Amino acid sequence: MFIARQPIFNAQLDVYGYELLFRLHNHSTHFGGMSSQGATAMVITGLFESGLENLVEDKFAFINFDEIFIHSEAVELIDPERMIVEMLENIEVSRNLVERLTAIKDKGYSIALDDFAQTYQTYPLTPLADIIKYDLMVTPLDTITDDVLAGLAQGKTLLAEKVETRDEFLKAKDLGFTLFQGFFFSKPHIAGRTFRATPSQLQYLQLMTEINADEPSFDRLAQLIEQDVTLTYRLLRLASFRAGSESICSIKFALSYIGLREFERWISILMIHEVSKDKPTELIKLSLIRTRFAESLAKRSGMHEWEHDAALMGLFSVLDAILDQPMDVVLAGIALPQAILEALINQQGVLFPIQALMVAYEKGEWCLVEELAQFLKIEDYHIYHDYREAIAWASRIVCNIA
Repeated sequence: MFIARQPIFNAQLDVYGYELLFRLHNHSTHFGGMSSQGATAMVITGLFESGLENLVEDKFAFINFDEIFIHSEAVELIDPERMIVEMLENIEVSRNLVERLTAIKDKGYSIALDDFAQTYQTYPLTPLADIIKYDLMVTPLDTITDDVLAGLAQGKTLLAEKVETRDEFLKAKDLGFTLFQGFFFSKPHIAGRTFRATPSQLQYLQLMTEINADEPSFDRLAQLIEQDVTLTYRLLRLASFRAGSESICSIKFALSYIGLREFERWISILMIHEVSKDKPTELIKLSLIRTRFAESLAKRSGMHEWEHDAALMGLFSVLDAILDQPMDVVLAGIALPQAILEALINQQGVLFPIQALMVAYEKGEWCLVEELAQFLKIEDYHIYHDYREAIAWASRIVCNIA
């Protein structure tokens, strides 16, 4: 079974919750299509084995239900303060369904209507809904103005999904939407900007250049790091996190303890953190998830000599969105291996299948995930395990660099 998550943001681009996407077997894309209690049990078991908090942390889980699953007692196994019950768009409305949803609401659960394309005033489930989701690719904003105004007048929370650009986000926000789902946050908003490195960014670039020199100097690296008290503190903190109980009290000792390749990764992580301060926290978290996920996928695929480069590829894979510049521009000043540049700029090369698998997994494109997993010779059950572990690892790192 695969489980992926997609962030749902509020108007301030803080994460409000995550929609969980499932694949129970080939050609199944989410909770929809359940035809047996066995499938229901598999999903619930998967959630409890994973730990819902490991997938969504302290946010809401948006979980899709169809007419079969909604009538199962499994619904009540999840805390109503942690879950939004999301009704699929193709569900058949019946008296039994209305009664069941009413009972669920009475127990404290919130209900969302997915991909809403009905007539707002006459649809039987509208009065029960707390959140109404509009797919902007199916129902563009200029076609739903009246329904949006009606929903707002009745106190509904409106969620825009498939938001792919910042302009769409701003237009939906102006219309009254307060929740947003889509990959707009991980895409660059260029709009005529030019890239000018700040002094701290230049310092990181100098470090990356020195690390990748033919004969890198520990003394030179320590000198560059110690010019910045904040960088020194953060690197010592990260090195101590890596070392566990062993005391790390100097930059040179940190360098000798973790080694240059590991040091390159931590410097890269700190660099990403530094340049993403005005961006959603979820963007740096995505960068970190991909760091760990890519490394694990390389290991699973037997590409052991590429594990380090795969991790760096994952880390830098959203740098264009962080700096709002094309990928070839932002990577031009960073000393990175050619395989990483090929994957991120030209979408080709030995590392690109790993990058493509990660993106497909995030989007819930399960057929493509299957195809790429077969190409990389990775068993399905390893992928979700590594994805879940990457989320947990990223959360720990964010806490240590805050």
